[in-house]
Amino acid sequence: MDTETLARWDHRHLWHPFTQMADWLAEEPLIVAEAEGCTLIDTRGRRYLDGVSSLWCNVHGHRHPTLDAALRAQLEQVAHTTMLGLANRPSIELAHALVALAPVGLTRVFYSDAGATAVEVALRIALQYQQLRGETARTRFASLVEAYHGDTLGAVGVGYSETFHRHLASAVAPAVRLTPPHVFRWERVLSAEAALGAALAEAEQVLAAHAPHLAALIVEPLVQGAAGMWVHPVAYLAALHELAHRHGMLFIADEVATGFGRTGRMFASEHAAITPDLLCLAKGISGGYLPLAATLATEEVFAAFLGPYEEFRAFFHGHTYTGNPLGCAVGLASLDVFRQERTLQALGPKIARLTERLVADVAPLPHVGDIRQQGVMVGIELVADRAARVPYPPAARVGQRVVRAARARGVILRPLGNVIVLMPPLAIAAAEIDRLIDVTREAIREATG
Repeated sequence: MDTETLARWDHRHLWHPFTQMADWLAEEPLIVAEAEGCTLIDTRGRRYLDGVSSLWCNVHGHRHPTLDAALRAQLEQVAHTTMLGLANRPSIELAHALVALAPVGLTRVFYSDAGATAVEVALRIALQYQQLRGETARTRFASLVEAYHGDTLGAVGVGYSETFHRHLASAVAPAVRLTPPHVFRWERVLSAEAALGAALAEAEQVLAAHAPHLAALIVEPLVQGAAGMWVHPVAYLAALHELAHRHGMLFIADEVATGFGRTGRMFASEHAAITPDLLCLAKGISGGYLPLAATLATEEVFAAFLGPYEEFRAFFHGHTYTGNPLGCAVGLASLDVFRQERTLQALGPKIARLTERLVADVAPLPHVGDIRQQGVMVGIELVADRAARVPYPPAARVGQRVVRAARARGVILRPLGNVIVLMPPLAIAAAEIDRLIDVTREAIREATG
């Protein structure tokens, strides 16, 4: 099918996510036809560096031979079968491998198909857990200001974003909010140490006040992605984990974005040496190949659901494609690639190079107000006035202008408002890191100059 026909059909039939379709319909879409490594290739043969890992999920690059082979081999066996009353080999093997990798104490794996559903599973487990143990008043959740945990209604309640979710506000149960350190640092101009102290003092006060009604505290460990790549200290994560347990609530780590090497370790929770009661995984779990998600639980949480059938303690929740064999087979192959290619060990020099180039070539630009980085997760905050930290107005669409300028130079980026996100595949090469930074710098210069 030729590009013109595809573009016409796209404009006539498709509704794209997180997209103002009036803008989309006004220009020709970029249609990806194939990919290899960290490169996307459109229907006209133009090549682009995938600077955002196809929305933060590609890990080892596109068309990795080990992952391709695993998918083909599983197709020779079975593509899908239900886990309601049945089991399948790939889901069992992947669960065993995930438990071996996860923070010690997480022993049970419940599959779903996306980040939001992994979070929904965790929320429902936490609510039912508290009810089963007699804590019937614990029906609410706590989360961080500007958290993002997905777009299903339960996930919206704990991860409310005004930009994304304001039309849903009356339909969701709002969470108790904790102000993370970056708000005190960026908006109230406190030092990093003072900002951490202020955030912890508030957390202690708020959680103590609401504790009898809180089932769980949910946190994106170390990096609040969709909020603008805001990074919080390891000490804050460790303290929140301790506070949650002190006040009788479960601690949920939403590692949909931060898991599978993005922060420099397999899971961000490892930086604080904590074991969450519930761990939410998606995106990179299948190497970026297929929709797959998992919610890991401790044995203590799991045990609360055991009992005679007639007590109806079971977790009555699931999805049609829970434990899909194709996704699980590729997920297992992805973990094999982590071991075979020593992916995490190779990340150190890449992260150091990314940091070096950001500091030297992007931070000095006059409209770069802040750079946040944790591992290969980067947010570049663009401001109209750096000294006064005055943001660009939404109508300026500076983030979109940067993305267009980068695309013209052969690099795919994605903005979060005025924040430019860089999150390349872990497989990115040193030369590709340099190209990513070179193009980002020039695109920012063009868009803000």
